[in-house]
Amino acid sequence: MKLNATQLESHLQADLAPLYILSGDETLLVQEAADAIRHAARARGYSEREVMHVDRSFDWSALNDAGDTLSLFAEKRIIELRIPTGKPGDAGRKALLNWVERPPEDTLLLIITGKLEAAIPRAKWFKTLEAAGASLTIWPLEAARLPGWVGARMRERGLQPDVAAVELLAQRVEGNLLAAAQEIDKLQLLHGEGPITLEDIDEAVVDNARFDIYRLVDTALSGDATHTQRMFNRLQEEGIEPVLLLWVLGRELRSLAGMAAECATAGGRPSDAAVDQVMTRYRVWQKRKPLIKKALQRSGPRRWQGLVLVAARIDRVIKGQLAGNVRDELLQLCLALAGLPVATGLQRSVARARG
Repeated sequence: MKLNATQLESHLQADLAPLYILSGDETLLVQEAADAIRHAARARGYSEREVMHVDRSFDWSALNDAGDTLSLFAEKRIIELRIPTGKPGDAGRKALLNWVERPPEDTLLLIITGKLEAAIPRAKWFKTLEAAGASLTIWPLEAARLPGWVGARMRERGLQPDVAAVELLAQRVEGNLLAAAQEIDKLQLLHGEGPITLEDIDEAVVDNARFDIYRLVDTALSGDATHTQRMFNRLQEEGIEPVLLLWVLGRELRSLAGMAAECATAGGRPSDAAVDQVMTRYRVWQKRKPLIKKALQRSGPRRWQGLVLVAARIDRVIKGQLAGNVRDELLQLCLALAGLPVATGLQRSVARARG
């Protein structure tokens, strides 16, 4: 059978399938769905758990052996099979189909994979497994649904956030639900149960060095290149992860590129009213609207889209796919966000890296 995320809880209360396939690249949601299945299984007496990690060297006979071997104390057990790619290969498909044909008694098979390629759920072997148990695909949370998810999770922890607090936290953690969950847990430890305001969110996130990135971005948006460089250097001294800095910069640039495209007019500079309408559609936090408006009126869509491409290039440098000095190129991108020319600096850093 096929399940969706909203059906899992009621399904587990009513029944427990002998086999589950969980897939998706939203780490937190996949983890929590797996936890729910494990919890339901433990409540039904599945007290043992064995985890197998599938890679190129994995011997699939281990799964067959596990199925043929009774528990030492004859207890119910969970066998957890983690296949990051979702591709078991020929030997894996054969072993899984053999499992379904001769399912071991008192044994639940939980298969956890990353995001599946479109052809896999249509494959005969997958459909056979799905018919013998249940499959659940975890889809990424859409940006429009994130504030609702954040607010609900905060209330589950006993927090009572106002609307502005929810909006700010959702903006800070967009694209990273694991970070969102961690920040909500931190807020619960700091404040206990009760009201949470926008100021509480702002103070809590800047306590963590990685959230100084947001101050760096806002400083750059203001056009203060000198202060931007000083903040960048400080973050580098503190050991900020380049991939995290690029993630925040890239998200900001993609948003600016989208807003700039909507604001674009034949006459050039967009009107204040046009910018205000676009910022409202993009749910820009009220406190940041002056910074965003200044940036949108300073540069047009072509420049912002160009900087999105620069960010994509830096991503390849970080991954080792292109030559370059990551620190220099990130600095140039920050300064470009502040309004300075980007091409010369990037060309210089690339030349140094190649030299």
